[in-house]
Amino acid sequence: MPAKFTATALTLALGLILAVPSQAAAPGKQAMPAESSENLLARTVFFSLLGELALQRGDTRLAVDAWSDLAKRTRDPAALARATEVAGFARQYEQALELASIWLEVEPDSTRARQTQSSLLVLANRLDELAPQLAILLERDKPNLAANLMHLNRMLARHENKKAVQELVEKLAVPYDTVPEAHFAVAQASANAGDNMGALTAIEKALLLRPDWETAALARAQIQARQSNASAIASLDEFVKRQPAAREARLALARLLIGEKRFADARQHFDRLLKDNPDNPEIIYPIAMLALQQGDTSTGRQQLERLLKSDFPDKSSVHFFLGQLDQEQKNLPAALEHYGQVSSGNQHVAARARSAQILLQQGKPNEARELLRNTRGGSDEERTQLTLAEAQLMRDAGRHADAYAVLTEALAGQPDNTDMLYDAALTAERSGRPELLEKHLQHLLSLRPDHAHALNALGYSLADRNIRLDEAFTLITRALILLPDDPFITDSLGWVQFRQGRLEEALATLERAYRNKPDPEIAAHLGEVLWTMGRHDDARRLLDEAARQHPDNETLAGTIKKLQP
Repeated sequence: MPAKFTATALTLALGLILAVPSQAAAPGKQAMPAESSENLLARTVFFSLLGELALQRGDTRLAVDAWSDLAKRTRDPAALARATEVAGFARQYEQALELASIWLEVEPDSTRARQTQSSLLVLANRLDELAPQLAILLERDKPNLAANLMHLNRMLARHENKKAVQELVEKLAVPYDTVPEAHFAVAQASANAGDNMGALTAIEKALLLRPDWETAALARAQIQARQSNASAIASLDEFVKRQPAAREARLALARLLIGEKRFADARQHFDRLLKDNPDNPEIIYPIAMLALQQGDTSTGRQQLERLLKSDFPDKSSVHFFLGQLDQEQKNLPAALEHYGQVSSGNQHVAARARSAQILLQQGKPNEARELLRNTRGGSDEERTQLTLAEAQLMRDAGRHADAYAVLTEALAGQPDNTDMLYDAALTAERSGRPELLEKHLQHLLSLRPDHAHALNALGYSLADRNIRLDEAFTLITRALILLPDDPFITDSLGWVQFRQGRLEEALATLERAYRNKPDPEIAAHLGEVLWTMGRHDDARRLLDEAARQHPDNETLAGTIKKLQP
């Protein structure tokens, strides 16, 4: 028999024997027949052991019955407390509430008993009976009133009827109109119930009573952000001007500014945060990311290197971004070193893919491919990324047939993988197999009819081969409806218009695409349209300028050779 159960039973039994007066009936109750100490001890030991052993074996019904019998017979507070606890654990809430009521009859001033009863009322979804109990608890515990008010919504969080919870909290807060935490509790309950106007009204009252309360300022901004980030930004900006040391409010403000792409304004707040918290990784990391976003690689690198020396938990991400910086600056050995230390996380596969690209640049294609093949993806998504990375590696090495073989091998096991179908289609086209491109894209579109890039790729392929132009125009138009600002889909539209002989429309469309994205392939199409329209000088100027900026682009070079042999 486990010793702890024996100890529990004997302790309770001895307590009952030594505290015989506790068995006296409550006022108005009939006294129980006297029972000898020997019989009482035996009954107490038996039922307490029975209850605990039943719990150990998972027989909650027997445990509840044993403890309830003991508690009701003895009316001892300790037995009532344990019986109520066991019934609550067994989710026999009605039985638990009956026991809690007896406990309060025996100990009417017991805060623990009333707290237990209140919790059970919540679990039993009996909010209508809860208000008077909570009101008593709040009134009796004035030293902890603020904390108890702040705890109300956490206690009621599981209740599904958020409107009923809001009404309950509003009722409980009425006597405490001068207590800011009361208004905060009302604001929380209102926000949870979807009453944003009521929530804002309550939180403003809390801030009037306590203007420097950062938690309330943050809550106000969260409520405002449901309707308008601009309002949340304005209120936090006003708060941090009055409370410059409010770190969490300033951090929330900076993040909201990033969300609105106001990077310069966000940077000012992060700089202040870094000045006040120079060793805080939660501040250093967003500053590093923001610096990189703004092209400030010096600051970005400096902050990332500081993170490596800190207790920042995600060192893999830090190494990944440092590897990117080294790769962009052509320091390939250093980049490989950093990528090699990305051992986990979202960037693990991307780091391996980038390492493989570097090895390819160093003239080690087999080693690069082996690196990818030895990488194990932890999910279907990561395995797809590895397949796509290996196919890209093969294409970059000029081995298009191998790239296609990688993709078809993977598709044999995942025939409906849309990412691999799209990549296989483009790879087939580069290998001179347009019929395979069409096969893969038709399958993809049967799975995802709204896949804009697949619609565009199929339409462009038809237009480029100068076949089924009406179908090509329809496909590309559907793609442009889905992504109206995509310059490459706009380019495809211009190209099919050109193939249809609609030169003026093609010119306007391609000029719009080139303004949005001065890409060399868009330049090649625009140049060919200008040349066909007889504007040879304009075509030469455009193509020569594009060639200076993109000397290695094959499409552009081919167009120049065709037009200017």
